[in-house]
Amino acid sequence: MAARVEAATMGGGEIDEESDERGSMWDLDQKLDQSMDEEAGRLRNMYKEKKFSALLLLQLSFQSLGVVYGDLGTSPLYVFYNTFPHGIKDPEDIIGALSLIIYSLTLIPLLKYVFVVCKANDNGQGGTFALYSLLCRHAKVKTIRNQHRTDEELTTYSRSTFHEHSFAAKTKRWLEDRTSRKTALLVLVLVGTCMVIGDGILTPAISVLSAAGGLRVNLPHISNGVVVLVAVVILVSLFSVQHYGTDRVGWLFAPIVFLWFLSIASIGIYNIWKHDTSVLKAFSPVYIYRYFKRGGRDRWTSLGGIMLSITGIEALFADLSHFPVSAVQIAFTAIVFPCLLLAYSGQAAYIRSHPDHVADAFYRSIPGSVYWPMFIIATAAAIVASQATISATFSLIKQALAHGCFPRVKVVHTSRKFLGQIYVPDINWILMILCIAVTAGFKNQSQIGNAYGTAVVIVMLVTTLLMTLIMILVWRCHWVLVLVFTILSLVVECTYFSAMLFKVDQGGWVPLVIAAAFLLIMSVWHYGTLKRYEFEMHSRVSMAWILGLGPSLGLVRVPGVGLVYTELASGVPHIFSHFITNLPAIHSVVVFVCVKNLPVYTVPEEERFLVKRIGPKNFHMFRCVARYGYGDLHKKDDDFEKRLFESLFLFVRLESMMEGGCSDSDDYSICGSQNHFKEKNDNVATFDTFDSIESITPVKRVSHTVTASSQMSGGVDELEFINRCRDAGVVHIMGNTVVRARRQARFYKKIAIDYVYAFLRKICREHSVIFNVPQESLLNVGQIFYV
Repeated sequence: MAARVEAATMGGGEIDEESDERGSMWDLDQKLDQSMDEEAGRLRNMYKEKKFSALLLLQLSFQSLGVVYGDLGTSPLYVFYNTFPHGIKDPEDIIGALSLIIYSLTLIPLLKYVFVVCKANDNGQGGTFALYSLLCRHAKVKTIRNQHRTDEELTTYSRSTFHEHSFAAKTKRWLEDRTSRKTALLVLVLVGTCMVIGDGILTPAISVLSAAGGLRVNLPHISNGVVVLVAVVILVSLFSVQHYGTDRVGWLFAPIVFLWFLSIASIGIYNIWKHDTSVLKAFSPVYIYRYFKRGGRDRWTSLGGIMLSITGIEALFADLSHFPVSAVQIAFTAIVFPCLLLAYSGQAAYIRSHPDHVADAFYRSIPGSVYWPMFIIATAAAIVASQATISATFSLIKQALAHGCFPRVKVVHTSRKFLGQIYVPDINWILMILCIAVTAGFKNQSQIGNAYGTAVVIVMLVTTLLMTLIMILVWRCHWVLVLVFTILSLVVECTYFSAMLFKVDQGGWVPLVIAAAFLLIMSVWHYGTLKRYEFEMHSRVSMAWILGLGPSLGLVRVPGVGLVYTELASGVPHIFSHFITNLPAIHSVVVFVCVKNLPVYTVPEEERFLVKRIGPKNFHMFRCVARYGYGDLHKKDDDFEKRLFESLFLFVRLESMMEGGCSDSDDYSICGSQNHFKEKNDNVATFDTFDSIESITPVKRVSHTVTASSQMSGGVDELEFINRCRDAGVVHIMGNTVVRARRQARFYKKIAIDYVYAFLRKICREHSVIFNVPQESLLNVGQIFYV
């Protein structure tokens, strides 16, 4: 817990914003107890990647198979069919397509993602918002500017520093220079997030439908409608059990996926040996050149099918979770990569002998004696792959919600052991309905594959652009290395993207429509959230006005504690002045509570709350800032209010110690700095809204003779007073701000604000529900503002 004292006296001149953060009780704790430096160092080390023994690393590598590689591993079910949807015209095309698959797997998943992108994780968390959080910590690119310097003192708030004239510093200034660049960066992140949500719909559809398609191979009399029905039943069952979480059955995922990789590798070796060993010449890139040299639009558009061989890489990064990067790298290089190469080579060898079987190449290449066991393993692997993508979608929704880019939806923590295992009921049912609609609507793998490939290639492009900034600002790489990485990645990915453009009318439009719908929702919600925050900032009340009211605030101070919730981490919110202007009474103790989400994965519990005093002691007004990371969850119990009061009591005790002196060799005195005011542009003298500070300065070897009673009596009296007020009752005062468009606003703004944002506000969860505030203790203060 960190705390800071805030005094309220008046003077002249101007004050710097950064001076607002001086005199923190966190600094006091470090001065009173020098060993806190060691404790803070130990806390920081907890969030760095740990050193693992060789045996534990192998165990973690095995476990990562079920979480990270399920989606990528099931691609052999449908790649060759989507590469040659109209049949094979030239047997040499099989070798060319196999060569493209081999080098696609080498360049994108192996070199780019496993060995580069995965290292850009944020305390083990991957995905577009994790990259965005890293950028927010190294440059001021957040559109909602509610961060303070004290937030950077968190043990989980790691950031790099660079020379003022370096390329990284120039890039940082370029990003921070204009709001339009910050907005463009956020839109880029939202586009990538929306495409991953699209993957959460398309991956279960294509994986389960492809696995269920094996029924027709051994049971030819079964119609396609029956296969679709079986796939829909599996999908409904999968989404219906999401609320149980994966904690109970998660231990099965790794063995299932491991058995799947061993099986497809073994069948691949069998097919290479039995049908055509010459397919191994595809490891030469010459056959890629020959493939395109033969010309034809079909060969270029076939890249859309080959693209599916690397689908799952977005889930690979988003599902990185708390597996160490080294374990993920070992699993891919030792198991996933060689098994996939053998599986694709075996299928190519079989198709060379049976080119008319390309539509069902995977199942037809299975030896008859192991067909049904392999069908069961394939179905189980498809379910695991679908689960990994659904979990990644839940995780991204939670991150977007924490960044103020998604409406407040219910988030359920499904595991007591693992923080990252969550369930979002509303999103789960939306995904299920859309997934069933895609499966039943298209009824074949080809069109779903086109849609899937479009979503994946756009996510890849977004990741490349974000990684370019990460390499410059976070890793501080040389600009030549950044240029090489960016150009190579964009050349490969833009090639695939150009091929997918030909398939927009063949199913590729699906993820674009889904992404557009979610992008509209997220953009409108973020715009409304941003405008509400700006309104709070511009309409906050002058501290001088509060001081002018006197200790009673010009009202009757009734017994009790009033918790006034606000989005401001400094200043007095407008809802407070609105409240005391319309009501003749206020509580004896007032605490302004600001719940703030930071661009870090988690905030340690001991650093969750910042507490400070507003005004003189006899005002009994405090501010408490509760800080959360994008991975933290608000527990549905009384823990929040309880810990808030614990932090408040600790602040009062520490403040009392500061005022009474200290018997240690180094004593401390408190020097209050004064508030200042300035003339506004309209020539009206008004006071700036800011927080004044109590700065702590060491006094060298000054002897104080202070009794324990004189040191603590003031603090004890105030603690007793706050306790009595707490026993009298705690009231939660929340602002119910309604946003509306002005009459002269453009029509699209009226639609966005008055209809879309108003509808989202109506259906989303209230803050009182998130913090489990009892209805009998809740008081809403309504206000309207126009944009």
